[in-house]
Amino acid sequence: MLFDSLIESPLSYRMRPQNIDEVVGQKHIIGKETALYKMIINGHVPSILLYGPPGVGKTSIARAIAGTVNRPFVSINATIAGKKDIENAVEEAKIEGNLILFIDEVHRFNKAQQDYLLPHVEKGLITLIGATTENPFHDVNPAIRSRCGQIKELKPLLKEDIKELLMRALSDKERGFGKEKIQITKDSIDLICSSTNGDARSALNVLEEVIIASKDDKANCITVEKEIVKECVQNKGFTHDKDGDLHYSLLSCLQKSIRGSDVNSALHYLARLIEGGDLISICRRLLVIAYEDISIAAPEIGFRTLAAIQAVERLGLPEGRIPLANIVVEQCLSPKTNSAYTALDLALEDVRNGNVGEIPIHLKDAHYSGAKILGHGSGYKYPHDYPNSWVNQQYLPESLKDKKYYQPKQNGYEKHYSQVYEKLNGLKNNLNNQ
Repeated sequence: MLFDSLIESPLSYRMRPQNIDEVVGQKHIIGKETALYKMIINGHVPSILLYGPPGVGKTSIARAIAGTVNRPFVSINATIAGKKDIENAVEEAKIEGNLILFIDEVHRFNKAQQDYLLPHVEKGLITLIGATTENPFHDVNPAIRSRCGQIKELKPLLKEDIKELLMRALSDKERGFGKEKIQITKDSIDLICSSTNGDARSALNVLEEVIIASKDDKANCITVEKEIVKECVQNKGFTHDKDGDLHYSLLSCLQKSIRGSDVNSALHYLARLIEGGDLISICRRLLVIAYEDISIAAPEIGFRTLAAIQAVERLGLPEGRIPLANIVVEQCLSPKTNSAYTALDLALEDVRNGNVGEIPIHLKDAHYSGAKILGHGSGYKYPHDYPNSWVNQQYLPESLKDKKYYQPKQNGYEKHYSQVYEKLNGLKNNLNNQ
């Protein structure tokens, strides 16, 4: 019967590389010119951390490394493994001489497991390969990071990489579908490649699903229709963890795209964030952008952004995407400046470094009994008593009187503020020089 020999394990499992030369993609990590590849070919496997999104080959690379050096391999998942699993791996390593221990979700590794394992890693009895979808510099215990000489970030596979993997699965007679007569168009293959977002496991799962769905016991050939492929790839390519590293990277991409006035990029990242469903983070970031990147170059954007956020809160999704789209496009095409908050940061730096000086006596609070005896408020000039509500007097402490924090830019409405600022500085200089 067709598929009888294939039911035992998924295609994605069967097609895992057996050595590092079979690894598809990730050439920046394990390509033939990399130091890691050359070390492994020469029989040396360092303890490493593999970091990247699901389905990009972390487990496959670990198994391929073990297969290349022909060394015992034990795989555990930190979320469900106990100390006993680590003890068993160590005992096996003592018998074999050395063992590669692969720990998936290594950021979940608890202290008891860690305290027992790490001395054996230091002695060389265990070679540790850890895998995580989270940023290891944020989420992996520093003690584990310090024992791993290399931290490698895996990237989503390119469409060309996915296609190579699918074609290999279709032609492989031992692990894939090479013994079967299958008709599948180039367009269908391309659709799988473009719809699985660089996730090899997802792409192989889709290929297996469409072939099984297309099975006809009465036919001698399996013909895959494109409509079947379209149905199977729905939502396969999108994954989003609102607490994960990718989520914060997407928020960063949204802000940097708006800052760079790139409307299409900003809308792309907004769409990915909307699909993630975290409206609170989106709205908070847009409000920050209004004041951090646009600011006084277009002061009305702050009010418009807040109004859009309030509309989103009332509408929810899917309608909330409409005000979000409007405000993101408007933010992208607005003039930009960061001069206000960077000026404050310079002032904060002075304050935190103790560079504050004595408050001028004419500015000190004079609204209490006895202030006049202390001289507080004496000599203060009330600006509203003067033409244009301005009068020349010193506001900064004496030690900081010549300090300039604010450096205006010439973007949008800030041009007006810049003119006022320069005019006032000119008046001060003229009066001080008289």
